[in-house]
Amino acid sequence: MSVKKTVVKPPVHRISSREKVGYATGDLAFNLIYQTVSSYLLFFYTDVFGISSAAAGLMFLIVRIFDAVVDPLIGTVVDRTNSKYGRFRPYLLYGAIPFAIMSVLCFTTPGFSDTGKLVYAYITYILLSVTYTTINVPYGALTSVITQDNKEVVSLTSVRVFFSNIGGMIVTYGVPLLVGVFAAANMKTSSSWQLTMTIMGVLGCLLLFYCFFNTKERVKVPDHAAEKINLKDAFEQFRVNRPLVLICLFFIINFGVNSIINSVGVYYITYNVDRPDLVKWYGLLGVLPALVCMPLMPFLYKWMGKRTLLFTTLTFKMVGLLALWVIPPSMVPLVLTARIISAIGTVTAGGLCWALVPETIDYGEYKTGKRMGGLIYAIIGFFYKFGMALGGIVPGLILDRFGYVANQAQTPTALHGILLTTTIIPAVFIIIELVAIYFYNLDEKEHKRVVAELEARQ
Repeated sequence: MSVKKTVVKPPVHRISSREKVGYATGDLAFNLIYQTVSSYLLFFYTDVFGISSAAAGLMFLIVRIFDAVVDPLIGTVVDRTNSKYGRFRPYLLYGAIPFAIMSVLCFTTPGFSDTGKLVYAYITYILLSVTYTTINVPYGALTSVITQDNKEVVSLTSVRVFFSNIGGMIVTYGVPLLVGVFAAANMKTSSSWQLTMTIMGVLGCLLLFYCFFNTKERVKVPDHAAEKINLKDAFEQFRVNRPLVLICLFFIINFGVNSIINSVGVYYITYNVDRPDLVKWYGLLGVLPALVCMPLMPFLYKWMGKRTLLFTTLTFKMVGLLALWVIPPSMVPLVLTARIISAIGTVTAGGLCWALVPETIDYGEYKTGKRMGGLIYAIIGFFYKFGMALGGIVPGLILDRFGYVANQAQTPTALHGILLTTTIIPAVFIIIELVAIYFYNLDEKEHKRVVAELEARQ
């Protein structure tokens, strides 16, 4: 008499549309605040607060070095958390208000001396960065404990990315619009920026509360597994997890280029094109293609595969940027067309980068026996933030080198520096990223083998 073996399958957790939207509002909140910081903080520092572009660029670099120390520590703390609200959700509840407050303080201009302004900028930017990591890392890892059903994870992530891009559109169009409206009401420029950031901060805070109350941690992580995770595991991951190393490289280059383009775009449209009224439209066109590209990404991924899709989208991105190098700034329709071409590649490549992160977690568990969602998201989050900070570091230093002076008609040399930072410099970074694609060894077949091995171990 034969005995049939019982195959134990992981529980299927169907996620309601309300919970998917609730989770996605978290990324909308992050984009309302941190996308504003990424796109406009350098411009605010140089043209409103009165800090030199070189000093601001150096500050962005130093803050990222500080992050290099703090982020992995936060990741290990998150992985070891155990509260009545779960492992990751409590950070959304308790971090929302501090995150909003620090964002407003970053866009506040106290009447200090030049040295005092710089010290104030360092303190507020560092505290904002730490607060962001403290809630963004557990937010990213929250996906892994909402459900283990692959189809639900894909659906949850697609809604999240869609809301993320909605936040990007609100920032790129709404922030310049609000600043302009408040300035037209005879409000000081500094007060216009502060009030605009207050609106973004309050909205972001409320959305994080909504995310907390409308999500649930269903997948339980054993407490003993968390106790085994410590800071040295970050170094172990870099030693054995080659996909993670390359994903970190992708993040710092891809999102660094995005941040450079967004940060210097304000200068390019304001001074080179001489149409400051188009700043909000230029920004909007940078994220608008996401409404079309993101729903198509699963089909494109299945049809082309990750390597070919990454190569194709990054090529689109580079072609659009290099087109701006040869298009005269006075030809506004062509300038905006080049912006759209570049944006098609930008939003698709960015979404694909995030889609690859869970693979690195699987591979890390395969190599080390430890599943470290919080720590790996902290590691990737550091490189993401460092990439975003390149939008301040690179333009700040280059604009200073080419003689940029805030709130004045720019010299031909300064205009050339702005154009160079908008086109050639990002293109060079993209070429490096294109080369790195060929060394990514975790293709679809290998990932399936890794997952099968993990299931066999369980």
